[in-house]
Amino acid sequence: MKDKAFDLEARLISLSVRVIRLAEALPRNPTGNHVRGQVLRSGTAGAPNYAEAQGAESRADFVHKMKIVLKELRETGVWLRVIQEAGLIKPAFTLNALLDETNELIAIFVSSVKTASKER
Repeated sequence: MKDKAFDLEARLISLSVRVIRLAEALPRNPTGNHVRGQVLRSGTAGAPNYAEAQGAESRADFVHKMKIVLKELRETGVWLRVIQEAGLIKPAFTLNALLDETNELIAIFVSSVKTASKER
C-alpha cells in the first residue's frame, strides 16, 4: 500500500511535469510568453512547498506551508482556465484533465489545512 504523503507528493510532481509540458506548447508570442512564465511559476511550486511542509518545525509552520501550496494550486487553476478560455491551446478541452487534477488537489489541501488548523 502506498503511503499517503508519497502519493500526494507524486501527484504534485506529476502536476508540475504536466504544467511544464503545457507551457512548452503555448504560443511563442508576447501573450504566450507571459502566460507561460506565470503558469510555470505557480504550477511547479506545489511540490517543493509540500516537501517543505513535511519538514515543518511546528504545527503553525506546517499550516502556513500547506496554505502556500493551496495558494499556488489555486493560482494554477486560474491560469489553466485563462489558457483554456483564451484558446491558447487547441482544442481547449484537452486541458480538462489537468484542470480536474488541479481542482482535486485544491480540495485535498483545503481539507488538510482545515484539519491541521484545528486546536488540539
